[in-house]
Amino acid sequence: MPRSWPLPRKTTIWVTRPSPGAHSLERCMPLNLIVRDVLGRANTSREVRFIVHNELVKVDGRICKDTRRGVGLMDVLTLGEEHFRCVLDLNGRLQYAQISAEEAAWKIARIEGKSTIKGGKTQLNLHDGRNIIVDDANQYNTGDSLKLALPEQTIMEHIKFSEGVRCYLVGGTHVGEVAAMKERIVKRSSMPNEVSFEDFGTTEVNVFAVGDSNMPITEVKV
Repeated sequence: MPRSWPLPRKTTIWVTRPSPGAHSLERCMPLNLIVRDVLGRANTSREVRFIVHNELVKVDGRICKDTRRGVGLMDVLTLGEEHFRCVLDLNGRLQYAQISAEEAAWKIARIEGKSTIKGGKTQLNLHDGRNIIVDDANQYNTGDSLKLALPEQTIMEHIKFSEGVRCYLVGGTHVGEVAAMKERIVKRSSMPNEVSFEDFGTTEVNVFAVGDSNMPITEVKV
């Protein structure tokens, strides 16, 4: 079991593994464990299946019927009238922070890469496995973030990965914190690019631009 999962260790032999999907094993948890063990909305897997099969669960605004569906970083989980966003606590463990219905209407996705498809259009590859087609290839860069409306997946805001932008740390010593970028350091070698903040610095892969969007900060849970 990944150490990013907020579950007690060495208490049981088996644990549910998420279905293959967009998120890595360390950055998501299966729906079954979230509802039963993290949120405590069910006591058994059978109760979770009952909830899911009655279409009471949505992931990013769309009904989910797979109890092993991985719900990962920045995803929005809806259980009935409750809404949760997957974030990282100050120990780097996945937490599902409760949010309002207004906040559940959007999510932020980071651009991991770009590719050209048939017709000369540009396809943006996002961190959660989504692909969005845009007309202007020069407007978007790798590292930028998109604020997407749910479930339509239309672009509400383009958050540029540049100096001064508010960033959410998803790795390193300061994981789970929010800070304003001071400088982006591009390396002209095989070394990873770096980002510096007021009191610390980290590699670019640990930085997630969120702009003015409200990010729920979770305390460390023992």
